[in-house]
Amino acid sequence: MWILGIDTSCDDTGVGLVRDGRVVVNLVASQTLLHQRYGGVVPELASREHTQVIDGLVQQALTQAGIGVCDLELIAATRGPGLIGALLVGYTYGKGLAFALGKPFVAVHHLEGHIYAALAQHPEVEPPFLALVASGGHTHLFEVRSWGEYKLIGATLDDAAGEAFDKSARLLGLGYPGGPEIEKLARQGDASKVPLAVPLQGQEGFAFSFSGLKTAVARALEKGYAPADIAAKFQQVVVEHIVQVVTRAAQHTGLTTLLVTGGVAQNATLRARLQAAGLRLLFPPKGLATDNGAMIALAAWRTRWCIPQSQVSLPAAAYLPLC
Repeated sequence: MWILGIDTSCDDTGVGLVRDGRVVVNLVASQTLLHQRYGGVVPELASREHTQVIDGLVQQALTQAGIGVCDLELIAATRGPGLIGALLVGYTYGKGLAFALGKPFVAVHHLEGHIYAALAQHPEVEPPFLALVASGGHTHLFEVRSWGEYKLIGATLDDAAGEAFDKSARLLGLGYPGGPEIEKLARQGDASKVPLAVPLQGQEGFAFSFSGLKTAVARALEKGYAPADIAAKFQQVVVEHIVQVVTRAAQHTGLTTLLVTGGVAQNATLRARLQAAGLRLLFPPKGLATDNGAMIALAAWRTRWCIPQSQVSLPAAAYLPLC
């Protein structure tokens, strides 16, 4: 079965083709250069760029796979959450294509797509397990009880982890996106020189909080600490906060398998600390950690039997809880 997956939930246009659960093509048209001058995503510009590139990207994906549009057997697109203007571009395109071809359409939750992205490299994995989605727009920890059944264990109370990286990078005079920039600068710094506290110390629950860290970064700059040292300490604290919450959740649930996905999952320090925690870790293959269309197609492949025949009538939604 050939499945076309589309994701335009934020600033990148993602188109992927999956055949029988295997990723064949995964193309992403990045908008990083478009938004760099603003230090973050401008929703209107993102939406317009999606409209300019989506059709050509779909045609390019079909050409690379060596198939025609009529060979597609199912169309899937991100329904939400995300920037509503951006979402509507890919979601409407997918629904229109499915209608024109007379093919079924699957509306996919963006976070569910991230979870299934890791399974491209680990198809043998079966629930239950923990899933951490950490990106520029989301920081959620789920218990995946069975395919399509999720329990939210913890989420951020304010900024997402990737959002905190972006905002702190801007304070430090670094580029966008901030995660790779801070990680690079942190290698030159000494974290022990800057006093930053790990958020929510002593909590019994599984919440995350990152907004106070960007304020702490601003204060550290005002006090004259070196940017490299601040970057090193900021990264250390963010990673330690995530690891503390995740390990506590693993002990609470008794689950030892952790799926980690989203852009922040690419941070090498986070990966090393999680590996040291003694958990069985699952990461997406390169290219599937950040937003993409292949993860949407993979989610549709896994869940296609337990959803209605067609979901064309469902509207896009900027706010859409997974569970």
